[in-house]
Amino acid sequence: MPTRVQLQTFLLMLCAGSIQLVCVDVPSGTEAVLGKDMKLTCISCMKREEVKAKTLVHWYYVLKTERGSTVNKSLIYKFEVDSPVPVPSPFMGRLLWNGSQDLQDLSISIRNVTYDDSGVYECHVFRQFEFDFFSPSISIVKNISLKVIEEASVDTAAIYSEIMMYVLLVFLTFWLLVEMVYCYRKISRSDKQAQDTAY
Repeated sequence: MPTRVQLQTFLLMLCAGSIQLVCVDVPSGTEAVLGKDMKLTCISCMKREEVKAKTLVHWYYVLKTERGSTVNKSLIYKFEVDSPVPVPSPFMGRLLWNGSQDLQDLSISIRNVTYDDSGVYECHVFRQFEFDFFSPSISIVKNISLKVIEEASVDTAAIYSEIMMYVLLVFLTFWLLVEMVYCYRKISRSDKQAQDTAY
């Protein structure tokens, strides 16, 4: 008779063949800590039939005035033909490719963030799809307003999650202890009854 755990394992194995990686378009963080590394997240999800595509990614740094008008827009990073292309800019040597191999995540990271890195970043994605009879293309632009702060702000959600994790661990440990005591008593009782029957 198969146990419950064996049945669950069997069902998981049956489902494993149909599991596919899911692309989730998440927004980028907008606060960077001074002196730390910062990932600028740019995600452009593709459908299964769109996997064959030539992807070009251009990252721009946009300097704006307090009123919001653009003062300067400069190219700081390029990713073309499956590899990064060096771009002369004040960021040169501090930008790293942080994207995925399937080119759905097109993120970059800034090393050793300074106050001068505050501003607006634009991720320009151009895709040329390769179908049998036609080659459509799409162009996407994503904006990230980055603010550099001296110290990381407290994430209350992370604190609550950590507290709940510890509470759950304590509860599960206590439950396991109760189960062990219960099983030990049940086995002892069975042994005693077996001995009494033998006499």
